[in-house]
Amino acid sequence: MRHEEFIGQVQNRARLPGWGDAERASRATLETLGERIPEGLADNLAAQLPHEIGEHLRRTEVYGGAGSGERFDRHGFVERVAIRSGTDEPRAAFLARVVLEVVDDATRGSVTRKVGDSLPADIRALLPVGHTG
Repeated sequence: MRHEEFIGQVQNRARLPGWGDAERASRATLETLGERIPEGLADNLAAQLPHEIGEHLRRTEVYGGAGSGERFDRHGFVERVAIRSGTDEPRAAFLARVVLEVVDDATRGSVTRKVGDSLPADIRALLPVGHTG
C-alpha cells in the first residue's frame, strides 16, 4: 500500500473532511502505538508500512533502553491520541480504531496479531475484530 492510499483509506473510513485530518489521526495513533509496543515490534511493523507512515512508529523509540514500550492503559492510549490529534477522547478512540484497521489491511494482518499480543486487553480491543488474541 502506498502512502496516498493509506491516508485516503483513513480519510474515507473515518469520514474526515480533509487529507490533513487523516494524516494527523494516523500520526497521533502510530506515535502513541510506537510508545506502547516493544521497539523491535515497532520497527517490524514500520517496515511493512509506507515509509512516511512507518516513521510515525519510529519517531518515539528510545534506543538503548530496556527494549519494551511504556506502560499505560487504554485510557492513557486514547488520551495521548486525543491530545496529538486535537480532538476529544471518544473521537480519538474511533480514529485510533480506523487507523489500526488500515494498518491491519496494509500489512495483511501479518503483524497485527503480534502487536495485539504485546498489548493489554483493554488496548487490544481497539484492534480490528479477529486480532484480539
